Order: sequence, then C-alpha cells, then structure tokens
Amino acid sequence: MPVIARVARPSQLSETVSKTIEKWILDGVMAPGVKLPTEKTLSAEFGVSRAVVREAISRLKAEGYVASRQGAGAFVEARPGQTSFRLADAVDPAGPVATAHIFELRYIVETAAAALAASRRSDQDLVQMREALLRMRHAVSERTDGTQADDDFHVAIAAATGNPALLRFIRFVGHQFFASRVPTWNAEGHAAGRAEAAQAEHERMFEAIAAGDGVAAREAARIHMVEAARRIGIDTDHWEPAPRAPWEEEALS
Repeated sequence: MPVIARVARPSQLSETVSKTIEKWILDGVMAPGVKLPTEKTLSAEFGVSRAVVREAISRLKAEGYVASRQGAGAFVEARPGQTSFRLADAVDPAGPVATAHIFELRYIVETAAAALAASRRSDQDLVQMREALLRMRHAVSERTDGTQADDDFHVAIAAATGNPALLRFIRFVGHQFFASRVPTWNAEGHAAGRAEAAQAEHERMFEAIAAGDGVAAREAARIHMVEAARRIGIDTDHWEPAPRAPWEEEALS
C-alpha cells in the first residue's frame, strides 16, 4: 500500500479518504480484484476513525469502485467506476463549477430531447406537457412556487422521446438539479421577472414540439437552457451550438 499523508481537513475526512483510494485504483496502484486493507489498517494509516473509513468505503461501493465479499472484506471491482454514475463534483457538489458542468450537460441532452420529442410525441405526451404548463402559468399569475411543475415539464418532454433510458437520465438530472430552479420560482425570481421569462421559453418549446418541428424545438430548448443558465449567473459564451441530429440536417437541406 502507498505511503499515506495524514488528512488535514476534518470536514472532508471521508471524502478525502475515498478520493485517495479511488486515485490508487484509477492509477493502477490497486488493480482489479485486489483486496483493500482492513478498516483498522486504513484508520491507522490515514489517522482517522474507523467510522470515517467505513463511510469512505461506502462511497467507493456506491460509485462502483469496490465491492464487499461476505466475510472476506472489500475488493476492487473488475471494471472500477464503470457500474455507477453521479453528477456532483466531489469537492463542492453545490458549488458554481459543479453547477456549470451539470447545466452544460443539460444543455446538450435536453436540446436533443426536445428535437426527438417533436418527432415522436403522442397526444397523451402533449397532455402531460400542457398540464405542467398550466400549473406554471398559475404559478406565474399567483406568484407561487412552480418548481415542481417546471421539473415535470422537462420530464414530460423526455417521456415524449419514447426512449426510456433518456427519460431515466433526464429524471435523474432533474432531481440532482432541482434546487437550481428555485431562484426562478421564489419571491425574488417572480419580482425580477425570471419566472415569467422562463414560462415564455417553456411555451415556445411546447409549441414547437406540438407542431412536430424538431428544428424549432431544439432551438427553443437551446434558448431556454442558455437563458436559464444566465439567470443563475453561469457564463454560456463558451458553449458550442448544440449539434443537430441527422434527421434535422435532412430537414434543412
């Protein structure tokens, strides 16, 4: 086992321990199938409690780097880190860098989802989108919280793609990013016109999807994602235009 530097920041003990072990695994220092040192050994080497080590190992299990074998301990997975996925930044999951990264991911995925939804949506899909829109309209009118309706609208678009994997992914991303919608729909967001602006963008997305216009749907979603990012202070100037799908290129030719 490599020489371990004592952990200096108590508030990040388990995170630091887990990231250190993760680095060993990714660097090949601990190969697939290798047994991790015992909790007692890691506790002594890192200079932390066994409870901290236990939490760190739990993180590694959740992220697919190690797996427990009954009565034998924890071992490095055969394909470490490839059996799970998380969005949060390891150091500052609620920080501006992590938020910008997740928003850029949403920009890429949700623009494509809107275009795909326009070509595949059913009447029932439109009903679901319209219902979420009506709830948001009411929230704008009454200056109430439309956060859940906002999330439901984006999930309804994902459902309209007919792709269950895409639906699960956008639902997951939406859950991770739910708090980012709050500044649009809280009292300050209403007063600043953010809720009204977001609703106008949602309406344009719906109109394009309902019309079956994939190109317009993608563009409406692109504008919404850019403006939503800017509303919470994210710089979008470096974002590349969202690439079009093959069927959209054919429509333009």
